[in-house]
Amino acid sequence: MKRILVTGGCGFIGRYVADELLANDYEVRVLDSFIEQVHGKTAAKSAPDVEIVRADLRDADALNGALDSVDGVVHLAAEVGVGQSMYEIARYVGGNDLATAVLLEGLIRKPVQRIVVASSMSVYGEGLYETPDGRRIGNARRQQARIKAGAWDLVGPGGERLTPVATDEEKPVDLASIYALTKYAQERAVLIFGEAYGVDAVALRLFNVFGPGQALSNPYTGVLANFASRLANSQPPMIFEDGRQRRDFVHVKDVARAFRLALEQPQARGHVINVGSGQAYAISEVAALLAEAMGVPEIKPEILGKARSGDIRNCFADISKARELLGFAPQFQLENSLGELAEWVGETCAEDRGAEMKRQLEERGLVS
Repeated sequence: MKRILVTGGCGFIGRYVADELLANDYEVRVLDSFIEQVHGKTAAKSAPDVEIVRADLRDADALNGALDSVDGVVHLAAEVGVGQSMYEIARYVGGNDLATAVLLEGLIRKPVQRIVVASSMSVYGEGLYETPDGRRIGNARRQQARIKAGAWDLVGPGGERLTPVATDEEKPVDLASIYALTKYAQERAVLIFGEAYGVDAVALRLFNVFGPGQALSNPYTGVLANFASRLANSQPPMIFEDGRQRRDFVHVKDVARAFRLALEQPQARGHVINVGSGQAYAISEVAALLAEAMGVPEIKPEILGKARSGDIRNCFADISKARELLGFAPQFQLENSLGELAEWVGETCAEDRGAEMKRQLEERGLVS
């Protein structure tokens, strides 16, 4: 494979994927709609060697041209945001699932060797848990009454406290948001298509991606970008629940490398693969580390003591399968990468829209 089409290739992850491919002697074509929420009023630029097609993925004619002489596809184009998906439902289903359907129909006419689709850790719902006697619990869910009472942690049927453990791909999916539903539909559609048409297909379930270049003024983007935007405007990061919920943060350069490996490794065909750091971080700890890196350690996070509809308590990655099938190993850890992020934030204009996001969710009864 020499020429790769990257859908959503001018977005945060897409630009890094394009750079990774160019550095490894691929030709790159990008199809991107440049929506303002992600790119701002001025569209982000890609490397000069990237051919850009500016169009919505649902534009079949534009897509048909973008697929000319392409050997593989990295499918990143998607609406992103758990909270927003719960009230802009048609937008998310259209931008994620319908757009993927249009792409796959285009690939019937112009087949490629391999397609790699970006899925999400959100499809798991809650991560994997263990009981005190070591039994795995793959279908743990919180009860609404406990959440409203501020009892954030999960318990078993007998009231025993459950311990979060690294989540592997064998855990059953549990779709807790419209966003998760659309991402699962994307990954399944791509894998079903690949099997039916003899196209190598791979789905990467991305955990919390971070790094320089994320959309700081989009309140529905990653948690680190939200925190950075607040801190850059001398505002405390807003943290739902009690701040002890745990997530896996993976650097965007590691993610870009994982996509290249997924294009290259023959044994990855037909698989769903976690891409994370394999580490778990409490959200309040992350906020404190970022404040220190940005030189404002005195700005403490605002712990809201409320939960958003669709949020989960704990989920972090078991990346054994990525190591085995892709030869993937993270090269960047969160605690060693925040200085680079802070430096970039200091050079960027960040409009804080966190309070607006909270208000929009509250008005719709999506915060309890």
